[in-house]
Order: sequence, then structure tokens, then C-alpha cells
Amino acid sequence: MSSSDSLDSDPSIPTRGEIRAMRRSYGEHGLVEAEMLPDPIAQFGRWLSAAADNPMIVEANAMVLSTVEAAGPASRTVLLKDVSSEGFSFFTNYESNKGQAIAANPAVSLLFPWYVMERQVIVKGLATKVSPTASADYFATRPWSSQIGAWASSQSQDLESREHLQSRFDEYVAKYPEGTVVPTPPHWGGYLVTPHSIEFWQGRYSRLHDRLIYTTSGNGWQLTRLHP
Repeated sequence: MSSSDSLDSDPSIPTRGEIRAMRRSYGEHGLVEAEMLPDPIAQFGRWLSAAADNPMIVEANAMVLSTVEAAGPASRTVLLKDVSSEGFSFFTNYESNKGQAIAANPAVSLLFPWYVMERQVIVKGLATKVSPTASADYFATRPWSSQIGAWASSQSQDLESREHLQSRFDEYVAKYPEGTVVPTPPHWGGYLVTPHSIEFWQGRYSRLHDRLIYTTSGNGWQLTRLHP
């Protein structure tokens, strides 16, 4: 029996026809160039605030980070932790798959999928490590359990069992009891993504979506409309 036969025989899995029928009609609210701010990062901040205020969006700062690994593109969800005129920042384990990918090729993309609002933002740019001081400053603000988790997890490496991970966590709990200062792991820190393009997407009727993209070559931002 082929894998496709197995899927077709399981009534809990949507059929091809059901998947193709998963379609919704988007609204009439669109994007107008004259209403966009000159600075795309300021425009992003406006959209981020609207997403954060929407009770249907669980984590407005969740973003899909895509990198290029030796085997090809890879994507995963991380959390935006800062946005400024310099770019977009997140924190992670430098020895993880994404950390190794960025070390080899710093070109990345960030996707903010605000489906409930029929919006998404795509940022493309180069990722560079933030300073150790900046990483330590943010690490100090994390919940104690998250700090311990950063020490306990060898992110992206094979794990023999959940029990082994819990054992490592318990070891670091004993080493850094709650209420004590947990140092920043040497393998953990932040990245700043300096954008060269930021695209704002708004769903529209008949799949005639609005796509407005800001691009820069270092001499200010230019706004262009793209075909959907």
C-alpha cells in the first residue's frame, strides 16, 4: 500500500478535494500608497500595534524566520523582540540549525502571518549578531525558567528522551536556584536583521491582493506596487 493510499483511507485526514475547497473570500479593505508612511519600519510598527490589539491573534510578534542551509531553505517560528530604525531583532541559540545557517549565509527573510486581519509582512535582509552586552541585557529580563531552559537545551541536536532533557533542566535548576543570577550562556544571543525590502500584503477580493513593497539600496526607501 502506498502512502497516498494510506492517507486516502483515513477519514480523519482531509481529501484532496476538501483541501482544494479550503478557500475564503477576502475583504474590500485595501492598501493605498498615499496612506502608507514614508518609513516602512514605522509602517510596520503601526501594523504590529493593530495586530497586538486584535484578540484573535495569539502572538502578534511571532514570525517565520527562513534561512538557507546546506540542504536548502529552512523555516521556523521565532519571536520578534525588538524593532527599531536599525531593523528587527530576535534571540536564539547560536549553535542551533538557524544559527549555523546564518553563520554560513546571513541572508534571511521574516514573515509575519496575521491571517485574521488578512495581512502579512515579509522582511528580507541580512542577519548579524548583536553585541554580547545587548544579549546579556535581554537575557536578564527573561523568566527564570526560560533562562534555565537556554542552558539545558542543546537546540537542534538529537535528544535521546524527554527524561534526559528534564534531567539536564534539573541539573541547572540546582546550579542556579530561582532567585539567583543566571548568566547568559556563551552559545546564546541575539541577531539584528537589517532589511533591504519590506513588503506589506493585504488580502483583496478575487485574489487581486494588494502588495506594496519598500526597497532600499542605502539611499532611502522607494515604494512600489506589485502584481498579486
